[in-house]
Formats: sequence, structure tokens, C-alpha cells
Amino acid sequence: MSSLPRTAARLLLGATMVGAGVLHLTTQRQEFRAQVPGWFPVDEDLTVLGSGVAEIALGASFALLPTRKRFVGGLLAAFFVVIFPGNVGQYLEGTDAFGLDTDGKRLGRLFFQPVLVLWALFGGGWTRRDLRRLRDRRG
Repeated sequence: MSSLPRTAARLLLGATMVGAGVLHLTTQRQEFRAQVPGWFPVDEDLTVLGSGVAEIALGASFALLPTRKRFVGGLLAAFFVVIFPGNVGQYLEGTDAFGLDTDGKRLGRLFFQPVLVLWALFGGGWTRRDLRRLRDRRG
């Protein structure tokens, strides 16, 4: 596959992550706080601030460090997996945030998370072969 679609995916996701991280720290902080599940053992505000900083760092690294794209793409994919329980919590607790104000919308959001994981891997240059090798190595 041409590197142009992968590069475009990497740059777009990197910029999106930086933007989302900035919103965590500024104007949308309350919305993000509402997404932290009640069972999560860390203070809501600290969680939002930490995830915002992580998103800025991951996004900037993904966009600006093309020689590290595979590594950062893997980290970003893992980040999306790690934050998935927060999305599940939003659905289970019926928390309204970011226009996700019905169970149907919140459930639909859950199905978007794998797209983000695949987007990070694609932009990072990962292939099916790489993923099979990783799976086989974990055996």
C-alpha cells in the first residue's frame, strides 16, 4: 500500500489527538470529567488532566516523529484499549457527555473504539503480518 494514505492517517489522527488533549485541559474539561466512571479509583480531575497530557504527547509524537511511527502507533492503539472501560462506564452509568445523551448513542460510541485502534495501527505502518507475528510471539 502507498505510504500516502498511511501518512495522511497518521497526521490526521495525531492532530486530532493533540486537539482532544487540549480540550481535556481547557474548555471541555467538565464534559471529560463526566466520562470518568464512578468506580475508577483516581480523582476525576486528575484523570482528565493526565489523559489530556497523554493525548497531547501521543498525538504530537505520532504527527512529528515519523521515524517512531510504528512504536507510537502501537502506544496509541494501546491507549485506546486502556480508555475503553471509561466508554463502557459512560454507557452503563447512562452519563450524558458530548452529545451522547441516549443509550443508543452511547452504545454506538463503543463500536467506534476499534476503529480508533485500527486507525492508529494503520497510520503507524502496522500490517496484518506484523499483528500475526506479535500474536504468535505471545503464544
